[in-house]
Amino acid sequence: MTLEYPQSPALTAVSYSPDPATASAELSAALRAPTLGFVLFFCSAEYDLQALGAALQADFAGVGLAGCTTAGEITPQGYGQGCVTAIGFDNRSFAIEGQLVKEIGRFSLTDAQAVVEGLTAGCRSRNLAPIKGNTFALTLLDGLSSQEELFLVALNSALGSIPNFGGSAGDDIHLANTHVFFDGRFHTDAAVVLLFNTRCEFEVFSSHHIEHPGEKMVVTGADPDSRTVTELNAEPAALVYARLLGVPVADLDFRAFALNPVAVRIGDEFYVRSIQRVNADLSMTFYCAVEKGIVLTAMRPGAMLANLDAEFARIEQSIGTPRLVIGCDCFLRRLEAEYTGLDGTTSDYLKAHRVIGFNTYGEQFNGMHLNQTFTGVAIGGYRHARR
Repeated sequence: MTLEYPQSPALTAVSYSPDPATASAELSAALRAPTLGFVLFFCSAEYDLQALGAALQADFAGVGLAGCTTAGEITPQGYGQGCVTAIGFDNRSFAIEGQLVKEIGRFSLTDAQAVVEGLTAGCRSRNLAPIKGNTFALTLLDGLSSQEELFLVALNSALGSIPNFGGSAGDDIHLANTHVFFDGRFHTDAAVVLLFNTRCEFEVFSSHHIEHPGEKMVVTGADPDSRTVTELNAEPAALVYARLLGVPVADLDFRAFALNPVAVRIGDEFYVRSIQRVNADLSMTFYCAVEKGIVLTAMRPGAMLANLDAEFARIEQSIGTPRLVIGCDCFLRRLEAEYTGLDGTTSDYLKAHRVIGFNTYGEQFNGMHLNQTFTGVAIGGYRHARR
């Protein structure tokens, strides 16, 4: 039997129309094909989500559909805002199965094993490619749930050797309501787990440009459940951070957070713990879990585009030139690009490297919850063509 491979394993599209019905129709016109098997989308939270969900469900009837709201979109034209962007996957190249998980704070290892077994069985029934070595998982999480860490540990354990990545949904930096989409509607306090079985080469990766470690601060007071640090070095957290930056507490905003990250050291690596906001009591709420007793190190951003260049060069050595990159890019990286005047250049770079995705409230990589990274999967050519 001769296998049929499409010229492109996936199509991409974007609609800038603010009207949900029009936006959905434009995506459908661009992606609809007899072999369309699944659609993954990322949309601004400014849409009427109920109307958008209904329109997409109708226009892509009979096709698997999942997505989430964003803190900014990455489209075929680069950075987008207030739009919806999507990827249509050809069913000759991908077998994709999905599962909605509600109340992610209650997600146990037993639950994770059941989800993975179900998704794996669904992909295996398609007879596309062996599961081992040909499969990766994508997670989309409610970005304001504060429950990502435990969820990811359980899921990663159940996935075993299957690489996984993902992003936490945003809401255009309002920090109010973030949503994931599955089963025909948008959900909060939920996660979507997608398993991709494919004939294509791929590489799951995570990269960041945060470097130059500086002053250290000890977390001496914290509420892990709300991800709030009350004290650093036995003083109100915001006062210590503001003094470190040499600015008044009133100047602690997104710009300060993006350009002055803090990180925790695990082994030889530093992992950013991004600050979400300063509270009235001078405590600080983070996007990742921060516990009492850990040491936070003040960091500085390096060269973002040079870092991305090195990462893509490494990926190309591994799988060839990617045909598509699904990217989960922290919204603070995008703000950094804007603050430093590199947003246009960065947008052009993402376009040239075929990145489609979204700006997140956190990223996920092989069971870890991350901040201020560019995390994703690069999808290359067909395996048979490289062997």
